[in-house]
Amino acid sequence: MASNEAELHRILARIPYAKFLGMRAELAGDEMTAILPFSDHLIGNALLPAIHGGVLGAFMEMTALAQLSFLQGPGRQPRAIDVTVQYLRSGKPMDTFARARMNRVGRRIANVYVEAWQEARAAPVAALHGHFLLTDAGAGE
Repeated sequence: MASNEAELHRILARIPYAKFLGMRAELAGDEMTAILPFSDHLIGNALLPAIHGGVLGAFMEMTALAQLSFLQGPGRQPRAIDVTVQYLRSGKPMDTFARARMNRVGRRIANVYVEAWQEARAAPVAALHGHFLLTDAGAGE
């Protein structure tokens, strides 16, 4: 289990924006929960205040990438083909959590759904649906 946690930490450490946001992840069995700790630099609308929509979208996309990278192993590098984000309510100035569900993972394409929530998982603040190309590490560069 500790080696799985270490691998997940290495995956997130390779994403500079994840480091900038302070994103981290935890494993419970085979389920990964991504965590975005609140920080003042995440605020997009200071009047509400609300977490910037781009931060939420990027957080969910990185959740999908981290989950795919973890499941596929170091030999496969996921790349976004298309991503659709639904903003369901304002993100409050508090920690945000996300989980990715792999709807289908084929040889070349993965179909992923991610939900982000704050106080209750049943009340998501945003959702992402994306398709990701699974390539061999170093391919296409």
